[in-house]
This record gives sequence, structure tokens and C-alpha cells, in this order.
Amino acid sequence: MRCIPALIASACLLILPNIHAGILAQFRTVFGDIEVELFEKDKPITVSNFIAYVQSGRYGDSFIHRYVTNFVIQGGGYKVTERGTTNASLDLVETFPPIKNEYGSGNIYSNRYGTIAMAKVGGNTNSATSQWFFNLADNFFLDSHDSDNFFTVFGRVVRGTNVLNTFRTFRPWSGSPSQTNVIVDYSFYFGPAFSDWPFLTGNQTYDDLIYVDISLLNVQVQNVNNAREISWKSVSGKTNRVEFTTTMPPVWNLLVATNGNGNTIKIRDTSMTADHRFYRVVVAY
Repeated sequence: MRCIPALIASACLLILPNIHAGILAQFRTVFGDIEVELFEKDKPITVSNFIAYVQSGRYGDSFIHRYVTNFVIQGGGYKVTERGTTNASLDLVETFPPIKNEYGSGNIYSNRYGTIAMAKVGGNTNSATSQWFFNLADNFFLDSHDSDNFFTVFGRVVRGTNVLNTFRTFRPWSGSPSQTNVIVDYSFYFGPAFSDWPFLTGNQTYDDLIYVDISLLNVQVQNVNNAREISWKSVSGKTNRVEFTTTMPPVWNLLVATNGNGNTIKIRDTSMTADHRFYRVVVAY
């Protein structure tokens, strides 16, 4: 089974009367998309560090290398070079210098289900670099005030918890190549980081890795002359659709469709009939 390219990239933004805007990250996987609101105002160093990895392309062809049942899925540390060729091989994600721990900066967010946090070295509070993890349960012990914990949560899932829940179907490999959604212990060959390595099938090839393609969409919303002005950096050569919903679960309505040019596009929603609106920008790939 091969990872399939995503057909839709989207970002969601909750619009309240005081207008909230922010950066959203989309994690595209073979199981679907996970959309994450980043807490850039409360955790500016952590979010800037994450964005730097995305924009530099260092997360390219990276994959989830760790899944611990009802605990976390973790990625951002390893990638495949020359993916899709006979020369494919494992490699480290090239890292920037470690960042300052921001657990206590701004609002404090616990490591609860559906949040994303930075991984770090045990015993070293200020050691986070490229690796991130999603909490698959309320892991409040990761908030403990000691150097082994203090894991900084820098975002939360706004759509895609069903993708997180897909990992609950993974089971330890029984030895059969036909088994799907398996966890394999490769620590003997690659070290402790690969003691809980998830694969799509028991074949355990490079095509069976769970690749994660991460992209960003910085959506800004503000009140301008009694209208909501929505701006985002458009995707060039593609149709960019701005949609909204007033209900949850969402029923999406088209606000405007426009051709992206790679620059920032601004559109206005002049309807003020609803105090609460949830917007998304959808780009058809």
C-alpha cells in the first residue's frame, strides 16, 4: 500500500465576536488530514521553531516513527531520502539548535487528548528540536514540574481526531506479512527510538511507512467597516475556496472562489447575521 497524495488542503478558523485568527497546520496522512491550531501568541518560540522546519522543507518525506498505544504518536525526527527509488534510506531530520522550553509561557496548556507538543531529551528541559507528538489520551503526567517532563503543548487538533483514533487499530506484529496496521520493535537495529515503529502492513517496506506531509495556512481575520475581512497567502495556480459554517458539525457554504496567485488575497464577508462563524480555505490539489 502506498501513501496517496491529498486532494484537499484546508484550514479552519473559529470566528468569535472578539475575532480570533491564527496559523493553522495541516498534517496529511494516508488515513486523512489532521488540522491543528497553533498557539503562536502563547508559545511564540516553539511555534516559530516548528514553522521554520516546515518552511525549510526539513520535514519532507518524514514519517511517524513511534506509536505507543493510548499514549502518543511521534514524528519529525526521521525521514526517507531518495524516497521511491532503489536507493531509498533512513536519515535524520536535520535540526536547528534546541529551543527554550515555553511550558509556562502565556496560557498553560496541559498534555490532554488531541494536543500537539514538542518532544525533548529526558532530564533536559531546554532540548526540543524537530520532534513533535500528538497526545492520544489525557497525559497530564507530562505536565509534571521536573526536567523529565514540562512538555510544551503548542497546538490543538481542530479537525481530524478520527485520524488519531485510527491508530487504535494498530497491533504488535504477529509475523505475518499480510497483517495490516502493525507495530514493530526495531530497537535492536536502529536504537530505542524505533521500539514502537508503526507500519501499514507486515511487509515493512518504505512504502509501508506512515508519511506525514505538513503545510501551513496563515489565516488572518479582522473587522473592517462592519465586515469580516479574511486574508490568507493563496496557493498559486489553484482554485482557492473560502467556505463558512454557522453550525457544528459543520455544513460548509461557499463564500467565494478565486484563482490563487501565490500572494496574499483578501476577501470580505459582509453578512453580520451570525456572531459565530467557522471559516476554512480549501485548495483543490
